[in-house]
Amino acid sequence: MRRRAASRLARLLVLTGSRQTGKTTLIRRCFPDVPYISLEDPAVRPGFSRMTAAEWIERYPHAILDEVQKAPSLVETVKAAYDQSPEVRYFLLGSSQILLLSRVKESLAGRAAIEELWPLTLPEMATSSWDDPLGTSRLVLWLEEGCRTDDVLLGQPATDRTCARYSEILEHYLRFGGMPVVHHDDLTDDERRSWLRDFQRTYLERDVADLAALRDLEPFVVAQRVLANRSGRGVNFSDLARSAGIAPATARRFLRYLELSYQVIQVPPFFRNPEKRLAKMPKVHFVDPGILRTILNRTGDWTGDEFESALVSEIVKQVRNAGVVAGFFHLRTYDRREVDLLVEFESGFVAFEIKASRKVSSADARTLRGLKPLLDKPLLGALVVSLDLEVRYLAPGVLAVPAAWLFAPPG
Repeated sequence: MRRRAASRLARLLVLTGSRQTGKTTLIRRCFPDVPYISLEDPAVRPGFSRMTAAEWIERYPHAILDEVQKAPSLVETVKAAYDQSPEVRYFLLGSSQILLLSRVKESLAGRAAIEELWPLTLPEMATSSWDDPLGTSRLVLWLEEGCRTDDVLLGQPATDRTCARYSEILEHYLRFGGMPVVHHDDLTDDERRSWLRDFQRTYLERDVADLAALRDLEPFVVAQRVLANRSGRGVNFSDLARSAGIAPATARRFLRYLELSYQVIQVPPFFRNPEKRLAKMPKVHFVDPGILRTILNRTGDWTGDEFESALVSEIVKQVRNAGVVAGFFHLRTYDRREVDLLVEFESGFVAFEIKASRKVSSADARTLRGLKPLLDKPLLGALVVSLDLEVRYLAPGVLAVPAAWLFAPPG
């Protein structure tokens, strides 16, 4: 964060992410000497909104502006100050990501750098304070090495204490998600579920209700539940529209709102290859398993689709947080051969098959064998990720890796 903010290309830095992911706490901790201005209070908002660009340059050449989407005219003033002085630096935050990003797109395009803050990853969940060192997971180390060797992934997870600890963290994540609040040790499970219900209500009443086109929230709530039931599966917009009682165009718009507010990840299909047997429906994964289970009112064991969505989200979060440039796809042929996640790098692809099983076999590598002819770049690596605690090759070039082992730092 500090390194990005120091760049002359990031003098306007927009920190985005879901509600309650700790954006304000993080930015104030990273930049304690920068004045913090909250525009939440309607009593103080007009005073800041009336200030000219020259006054901002003179009085607040550096500032953290929170809830900036509540003062639309101020965004234009910030843009003017940016254009008039090369010395100004502003951090823009807001709880309503849909409106914040809309303001950035309208007024600050080409000027603002965007930094995303996701729910916690497993290595972050393993820390207990800001001062704890944050380890780099095996997944990220392997990807940063270009998947040239599997050495960082090999080992004996069943006898490793760190893996045992991460197995507990993974189970907690699968049940309650990665929002920072639910990882407070002094909370009961009932308190965690109550907080998640309140979060969901606040999201609907504020983020979604902020949109003029969604004054009636019922169609959105129905569509959100339909999508939650299909998390980890392909989405046919006509079917979604029919199930939710809305038009297909509205279904697409609702999904876009869920993406903008960091509730879901839409994974497009891979079909650049001339091979004609590739299906072209996107898959949708809810970012946070705790929120997904709250929408579905589920408290028991997770389903295979829930497990897949939780792990896809963890992979995406870790890759994005590490600053690794990558694209995310899924691949499905019309004869039902499917790859859960295909991560594209400049040099090639890494394929993931995700299984909720505690024991995998060579049959689970079936979809990853013979994958190369369907791709237009080299296949750098292929992993079957599951709850099985043994690392082993299921087929040539296909390695089975425990989820807790993959997402944890070595040592």
